[in-house]
Amino acid sequence: MSPSVRRQRLYWTIQVVGWLLYAGLGLLLISLFAPKVQIGAPIIAIQVAMLGVLLLTSHALRAYWRWRGWWQRSAGGLLWRLLLANAVAALASQLVLGCIIAFIIRPPASLGGLAGSGQFVGYVLQTYFVLCLWTACYVGLHYLGRYQQAEVAKWQLQAAAREAEMRTLQAQLNPHFLFNGLNNIRALVMEDPARARLMMTHLAELLRYTMQRNGAEQVPLATELEIVENYLQLEALQLEERLHYVLDVAPDALPVLVPPMTLQLLVENAIKHGLAPRPAGGSLSLTAHLDAAGTALCVTVRNTGTYQPHPGHSGVGVRNVQERLALLFGPAAHFRIGPDPQQPDTVLAELSLPLTIPQSSLHERAAY
Repeated sequence: MSPSVRRQRLYWTIQVVGWLLYAGLGLLLISLFAPKVQIGAPIIAIQVAMLGVLLLTSHALRAYWRWRGWWQRSAGGLLWRLLLANAVAALASQLVLGCIIAFIIRPPASLGGLAGSGQFVGYVLQTYFVLCLWTACYVGLHYLGRYQQAEVAKWQLQAAAREAEMRTLQAQLNPHFLFNGLNNIRALVMEDPARARLMMTHLAELLRYTMQRNGAEQVPLATELEIVENYLQLEALQLEERLHYVLDVAPDALPVLVPPMTLQLLVENAIKHGLAPRPAGGSLSLTAHLDAAGTALCVTVRNTGTYQPHPGHSGVGVRNVQERLALLFGPAAHFRIGPDPQQPDTVLAELSLPLTIPQSSLHERAAY
């Protein structure tokens, strides 16, 4: 069922139920304050006629407002038009109801006959008050619905902008990584063709991963570690004994979701800016585990080197990691890179992500 059909059904349900309650209230007031009036067929017929007239009057008011486009007007311009329209509608509805009572229902003289001018004015004022209440309820619900639609549209626009920004950041990642890999292979083509072919194989695996995961916002840590190991093997072919690395990952951290290429970027940044420029090379260690509360994934990357950021420029990789974490997790994620306070001549990158585990892994844990 379309939203417009649901809105129409809701509108008519409220209309019928609301005016039925109003007619029922009229009968209750007659029985309480006019006990001498016997509630019989004429009284019930008058209430039914009033119900039908007021339902059609209120619906006609709504159709007229929409036809005239009053919802586009300012609050002040709309208010006096609604009050005037309700006054005309109240007078017209009482004239129509009076004709129905006089010429169709024809109540007996024992009920008091037709209303005099004073009573008629009172009925018009009462109807005007009721129509104003109906108008206030309808206008309030109308603007509430428009506000909710505007909120949904705003969130949809923000989600689309966020997705577009994520796509842009991911597009920055792959060319950046590809450029570095091809440069490394180019340096070995003439020197060691066999090793260059092996590096091409690793690079092909890495590119396949990036293409397959390009549309995913998050992947399991175990999957991300595969590309990290491939990348380290790729770099080890070039750096040889100048690169020593250790991966220390807790088993319970493997299913946790992380943004794809994030760890690879941290490792790539450590090798490119820390180890590769040093003639003696150095060591790199990556650790990943859950925090003591079990609510966050903690990742650290340590590498030999000196942290010397350029003023106002943190590098493509580091800046990309920061922007992706801000888009995905907001303030719930934390990232810091700088000199290791515990080890000299060492750079430390620390990453903390809120714990997110795929549903399949949760089911497996529960079954276990």
